[in-house]
Amino acid sequence: MLELFISTFATLFVVIDPPGCAPIFAGLTTGYTPQAARSTALRATGIAAAILLVFALFGKGLLAALGIELNAFRIAGGIMLFLIALTMVFEQRTEKREERAEKVKHTPEPHEDISVFPMAMPMIAGPGSIATLLMMMGHTTTTQEMLVVLAALAAVLVLTALALMLAAPLIRLMGARVEAVISRVLGVLLGALAVQYVIDGVRGVLAG
Repeated sequence: MLELFISTFATLFVVIDPPGCAPIFAGLTTGYTPQAARSTALRATGIAAAILLVFALFGKGLLAALGIELNAFRIAGGIMLFLIALTMVFEQRTEKREERAEKVKHTPEPHEDISVFPMAMPMIAGPGSIATLLMMMGHTTTTQEMLVVLAALAAVLVLTALALMLAAPLIRLMGARVEAVISRVLGVLLGALAVQYVIDGVRGVLAG
């Protein structure tokens, strides 16, 4: 159970990337009062949690209804995660996030609520995190294991909420260079995990 928790926590932490979301959130909430920024951070995390919980609980049924085998989803999810890892290593993911942030920031309504888009989705509950969660839930066979995966998800989301609420101080503390290094290291780790998912999926297909 501890192994499952650590594996799920590490994977979701890398995919959701709370340190990477923090600078984007800080840029989008420039001019917000501290109270408004905190409430926006909590609202964004809460909405993302609801989206991910729905996929965690009903994702298996959805795959079955569509006639998609879990091994096929593991392979597809692994490829998706590997592409995300590449963008992290070459800093393309940060650039895309910043582009989304600039589009929202320069809308005609400067005080538009950003908690749903782009923060909750696709920055927190994006395709990568949804695919990862479905894969991790697919590995579970008991209710206890499912609860462990959900506990790991909750822990990552709590850290994400804290990162968003402490975004401005964190940016000043870390600096752009440190954040870039962390993002690249996490990208390499995510790439290795993605390859492992593909290997597990292929093994499952061959065994079947």
